[in-house]
Amino acid sequence: MKVLIDIGHPGHVHFFKNIAWAMEKNGHEVLVTAREKDVTINLLDSYGFNYEVLSKMGAGKGNLMKEWAGRDFKLLKIARKFNPDVLTGILNPCVAHVAWLMHKKSLIFTDTEHAKLANRATLPFADMVFTPTSYAHDIGKKQVRYNGYHELAYLHPAYFRPNPDFLSSLNLDEGERIIVLRFVSWGASHDVGQHGVTNKLEMALELEKYGKVFITSEHKLQPELEKYRVNIRPDELHDLLYYASLYIGDGGTTAVESALLGTPSIYVSSLVGTMGNFKELEEKYGLMYSFSDSGQALQKAVEILGNKQAKLEWGVKRDQLMQEKIDVTGFVLAYLDLISSQART
Repeated sequence: MKVLIDIGHPGHVHFFKNIAWAMEKNGHEVLVTAREKDVTINLLDSYGFNYEVLSKMGAGKGNLMKEWAGRDFKLLKIARKFNPDVLTGILNPCVAHVAWLMHKKSLIFTDTEHAKLANRATLPFADMVFTPTSYAHDIGKKQVRYNGYHELAYLHPAYFRPNPDFLSSLNLDEGERIIVLRFVSWGASHDVGQHGVTNKLEMALELEKYGKVFITSEHKLQPELEKYRVNIRPDELHDLLYYASLYIGDGGTTAVESALLGTPSIYVSSLVGTMGNFKELEEKYGLMYSFSDSGQALQKAVEILGNKQAKLEWGVKRDQLMQEKIDVTGFVLAYLDLISSQART
């Protein structure tokens, strides 16, 4: 079977990497195409993928629509040459459009209820739409719900093992407190008009009283914050989050990743309350907190850092979650195997 995977975001590299490797190991042919956004290309290079770049991220809704149109055209050209049996991506309108035009099967994954523009452009054209059980919307007959999160495709214990030498590479001891701040670019279609952390410098200055502060940011930082920027490879981010005592920031994917790694997680965004996976992680499992107000988020961060048992408590809650959730990569591979077997009959 031939599978085309289109990558639109760094998190998508992580989601599909184990799936792509397993498919290739089982004798299937995989083609990866990508959008140049943040560290997406660096991640693909670090994992040894061959890929074709379709576009570079545009800013603003008008540029995004223009970019989508260009990606549609380029992906269609590549797909006609490759002739895949299945095209797949995460809330990816280009995948859905090209598969529809070519009468091929499309598998779309999404966990972002508030992405109205992308939903309208993608879902009507998709064959199957996979969502977590926590996803709040009913998409209809094409929706397949699974008991997990996107991030469990790569952070499930079956796939993620922290690097025991990571701390020494940063000249840190295992008992030393690490506090990670994440600031995103707010350039996605569903980010237009939204905001995240508004007190970046105040937050860094206050939190460094409790440990070593590291910032990862998609955009240029003000000069006073640049000294906190962490110098690690993109594929080392999950090691940093695993060993951290706290994560706080407006990176939603990173907030979920931190929670699933057993690290106290605080998400700061005007989008609070719109996503089912965040609500479940907070209300059912107690692994993260969400705030639209940056001042309240900072207060909660100080409160958590004042609890010396917080990391141990989060580890217990994380273990409980892992007992209840599925191996998402295994789930996706089972569906692809089913499609492959149906194609042979």
